[in-house]
Amino acid sequence: MQEHDVKSGDGTRIRVWRTSSEGPTVLLCPGLGTTPETWPALVLPSAGVRVVSWYHRGTMGSERPEDESRIGLADHVADALAVLDDAGVESCVVLGWSMGVTVAAELALRHPDRVSGLMLVAGAPGDSFESMLGMSGLPSDVRRLIGLTGVKALRAAGPLLDLVLHRLPVNQVTTFLLRHSGLMMSSSASEAVAGSMKRFLLHDWGWYFTLALALGRTPRQDLTGVTCPTTVLAGRYDVLASPESMAGPAGALPQARVRVLPTSHFLPLDAPDVLADELLLLVDRVDAVHRALCDLDPPSPLTPCSRPRA
Repeated sequence: MQEHDVKSGDGTRIRVWRTSSEGPTVLLCPGLGTTPETWPALVLPSAGVRVVSWYHRGTMGSERPEDESRIGLADHVADALAVLDDAGVESCVVLGWSMGVTVAAELALRHPDRVSGLMLVAGAPGDSFESMLGMSGLPSDVRRLIGLTGVKALRAAGPLLDLVLHRLPVNQVTTFLLRHSGLMMSSSASEAVAGSMKRFLLHDWGWYFTLALALGRTPRQDLTGVTCPTTVLAGRYDVLASPESMAGPAGALPQARVRVLPTSHFLPLDAPDVLADELLLLVDRVDAVHRALCDLDPPSPLTPCSRPRA
């Protein structure tokens, strides 16, 4: 695992991380404030892809922007572009998880030439608060209000959360409680859960929920313009992003593959091998599209989904 800093479009210093695996490059738009340990199958040398990603503004070594209002969707997309440019990647498969789905989808809509394939995991494309509590049967407006109010309350409780969570040990007891909390499945590996939580608990929680409010307020995105191969992985027991909120916007896309798995919101921990297999399948689909377009006589003009793999 390698980490270094790059400058985003507005001059904010962003901490980038990347794996050293052999294979085509995949840009990971991460879940808010998450670490590489959340992706146990993708950080292995045998993953078959090279993952490049970053930490959100003001977290894990990335600095807060000088103008603290620069934490909207456009700013996260700019950070994603800075990561791609730093890696020398013109176009690649883009993977988004949780609120990172909103960023990945926006990158594909605004810069289709940079996205050869799209994987959306356990997150709705925009309107994140409405997608919560999908199994409750509550109307969408009520779910949105509950989500928004809850995150505002958590932001206000930031100092108290810092006091408690910064001192909370990560051990067999806490990982057991997390694996049986409903946020993730008991089948998640204890070691992977512990690795993903150690740094995550050390966030500045007031700032964390400030980021969540800014990104979560993004309206639902219209994915109609996305034409590259797309894979959607939803968790049947996800309390933060219902399968309907994902399958609805993406299921009608021309090259969409949708799977609903018996997992929670933490799908990368619940089903790491399935996720890795689906990612490699998506890479193969992108490669097949590229070959097909190049084999036409005359060859198809270069399009976002006909760029060679990075």
